[in-house]
Amino acid sequence: MNLQTGWARPMKVTLSAAFAGILLFLIPGVSGRQQFRDPMVGDRPEAEFHMARMIYRTNRYAGSHGYSNPMWAVDYPLAEAHFLPTLRRYTRVDVAENTRHLELTDDLLFKFPFLWLQQPGAGGWNPTAKEAERLREYLARGGFMMVDDFWGDGEWEWFESVMSRVLPDKSFVEIPDSDSVMHLYFDIDERTQIPGDRHLRNLGGLPPPHWRGIYDDHQRLIVIANHNMDIGDAWEHADDPGYPLPMTAFAYQLGVNYVLYAMSH
Repeated sequence: MNLQTGWARPMKVTLSAAFAGILLFLIPGVSGRQQFRDPMVGDRPEAEFHMARMIYRTNRYAGSHGYSNPMWAVDYPLAEAHFLPTLRRYTRVDVAENTRHLELTDDLLFKFPFLWLQQPGAGGWNPTAKEAERLREYLARGGFMMVDDFWGDGEWEWFESVMSRVLPDKSFVEIPDSDSVMHLYFDIDERTQIPGDRHLRNLGGLPPPHWRGIYDDHQRLIVIANHNMDIGDAWEHADDPGYPLPMTAFAYQLGVNYVLYAMSH
């Protein structure tokens, strides 16, 4: 499932350098509300990199900017509208303009090497035995899953228990600073908690952030879980003057590194 890509890593890209590029996407009219293709339609990836969102059953909805989406798509479509052009600009990877929304039982899943799971706690992600088996196969065949926007010990315990059904012989560990996912494109030497927009009034009261992962038998990172963080919100609110620019910049750094790791491992 690995893709051969022509992206070139610079000698070093720091957070201050990232600010300059990110400012371009904060100018009114640059990111905008573009018209996306239907994310439920298509029988193949539309570009070298085409991110997928995992569809799962939930009766909870949320959103902002006038959108109300199921929890698995809570930051859609503005997170995509902001992050995907940024990824294209930094890396020159051919990036699809939208995400593809797929259930785990969809055979198309194996054509998309990067899977995004949002709000597994609040959304009550609870895959069937067949869905868990398909996710296990997806990860074994080279897929990569990013998990985002879940908070507190209760949501972590729920998610960890579900993943123990998917990968019963694996467990989560804290991702070390030395891991290549933290240095593949941007050198991430200092980690900053990325809050949701709803958390900005109480930053001092948030639980500590964790970057946790599952590695396969070859020490390839196959699942990365951003616990007590909301990368999707930082992407979604990138052009919101009330959302802190340093946190959006860091969320973009993480996203670029995650994608390139998934494409090159």
